[in-house]
Amino acid sequence: MSDAPRTDVVTEPSDNDLVRRAVGGDMRAFEALYRRHGSRVHGAVWRLSGMNPSRAEELTQEAFVRAWQKLGSFRFESGFSTWLHRLAVNVALMDLRSRDPEDAVENDVLEAALDPVRPFCAGERADLEQAVAKLPPRARAVLVLHDVEGWKHEEIGRELGMAVGSSKAQLHRARGLLRKMLGEAA
Repeated sequence: MSDAPRTDVVTEPSDNDLVRRAVGGDMRAFEALYRRHGSRVHGAVWRLSGMNPSRAEELTQEAFVRAWQKLGSFRFESGFSTWLHRLAVNVALMDLRSRDPEDAVENDVLEAALDPVRPFCAGERADLEQAVAKLPPRARAVLVLHDVEGWKHEEIGRELGMAVGSSKAQLHRARGLLRKMLGEAA
């Protein structure tokens, strides 16, 4: 028997290792990627779907199906999580585009967008999430992509097929609608 300390520490495989194994057909490696990244993907599509639990679950599954199908095209130029997140957001945006055009918004709602912003406290998070879910789909998408996901208006415009100015206007609209909804809830 040796008195040397044990050095057989088990380390988790990297995303890149798991991707390589999954591309080679290792389903367990892909399952590990799903477990590792599923909640972040679900969170992104949940917000974009208007916090609709069943729709978010469907979109999460669709995102992972697409990831499996496109895994061979992953070029390891960015992190796998970045690639997967972008793919999931694209799945949610394609879903948004396929739905009926949003309802017209009345003038008084648009005028509310000009009201000054009221400070937001952490205790109002549930109210905020419910209000975001009630936003028209394109306004919600721009708000989530810009304010939550950190996208630039140029990226949002390309992804949603709108001008940069339209993206900015939709963001302004979404924030105004939120102020109005949260003001009514107070």
